[in-house]
Amino acid sequence: MFIVKGKYLISSAEKVYMNHALVVDKENIIEILSNEEVEKKYSNAKIIDKSNCILMPGFINAHMHQYGILSRGIPINVEFKNFEEFLLDYWWPFIENRIGLKEVKATARASAIELIESGVIGFCDTLEAPNTKEGTLIEQARILEKIGMKAIISLESCERISHENGMKCLNENEDFIEWSRENSRLIGGMMCTHTTFTCSHGFLRLARERAKKLRVLWQFHLSESIYEVKKSLENHNKFPVEYLDDLELLDNSVLASQCVKINEREIEILRERDVKVVHMPLSNCEVGGGFAPIPKLLKEGVKVALGTDGYINDFFTLMKSAFLLHKATMEDASVMPAKTVFRMATEYGAKVLGWNDTGRLVPKGKGDFIIMEDNFKTPVTLDNIFDQIVVQGKKEFIDSLYINGKPVLENKILKTIDKEEVFKDMRNIAEEFWNCSKFKL
Repeated sequence: MFIVKGKYLISSAEKVYMNHALVVDKENIIEILSNEEVEKKYSNAKIIDKSNCILMPGFINAHMHQYGILSRGIPINVEFKNFEEFLLDYWWPFIENRIGLKEVKATARASAIELIESGVIGFCDTLEAPNTKEGTLIEQARILEKIGMKAIISLESCERISHENGMKCLNENEDFIEWSRENSRLIGGMMCTHTTFTCSHGFLRLARERAKKLRVLWQFHLSESIYEVKKSLENHNKFPVEYLDDLELLDNSVLASQCVKINEREIEILRERDVKVVHMPLSNCEVGGGFAPIPKLLKEGVKVALGTDGYINDFFTLMKSAFLLHKATMEDASVMPAKTVFRMATEYGAKVLGWNDTGRLVPKGKGDFIIMEDNFKTPVTLDNIFDQIVVQGKKEFIDSLYINGKPVLENKILKTIDKEEVFKDMRNIAEEFWNCSKFKL
């Protein structure tokens, strides 16, 4: 058992305490008390005095691609003006199709460090590597388990290469889900497909059936750009959400990532079917896809979490972008208040992934929390704490990160992984990957 005393303790977006402490026993929070009370009640317990810091729930990255690190800064000798060209001329042939076990292991370690250092306790990863060897997800899971992070990981499955390749990837997901239930405490699996334009309706049905049988989430990308909308109208005479709904594939076990180009009726369907959504504001900028109607989705009661997409894995940059971009696009400063963004980064992240014991700091919940230094240039108060964290917060303010009651970052020192060694290996793997592609150094 140990106690962490804080200046502010954020239980959730709805509840903030001042001068309170967490009492943690093994993996769980057992009590929240004032700093004065806790010393009297637990006089013999180990006390970590962070009474000049903010204690808050760890962030949850609800959609990312760990392997995406490999593309950062890569010399690109092809031009693409839209999302279709981005996929066909660049991403699929020169990135996705060439990802193997070596790249997966290196990027899993490197991106885990980035996430930990920006306060992320858990994430949902989609590996897009149709040609990787069997058992790759197991190797990725072993790395993440050793580091001490929570994760749901999957191998994206589709028929863009062939039906047989898609089936191989579905089988890999099923095998991994079964393996993880027997062999991992922190890592789980899900069923994962790509889009309505790379999967036939029969393939989508099969993925959903397997997800139901295994009692896991089914994740896919949805209307990330106008390209999927156009293809759906051409092929099915329906918008993507309408098409999926007509196939009776949408329900509360679906996790839809992106949802950029969706209309009012599609938003209604997502709400009616209780589909969960993940918002990636920064990667939407990268591919020129547009901006998702997140304020409308939230207003309709759709649960929306945040994801980095693996593009920029700094969660403070992500939160700030979610806070600012929608105000500009909607010309309305009242949308996406800081408290809402914080909720999306914590509680909603847990909800969309089905993690019922994290996302908030409450008794019986998991000991998944950030200790953040109060290095803000202006005072933090009960009234402005969420604005300060979301808009002015920096990953450099993070002192420690606990996952299941264990420190993975303590006093700014990584406890479970060697950063220098990992980043050196990552650089070497990236150089080799780049030199073996069309994009030469």
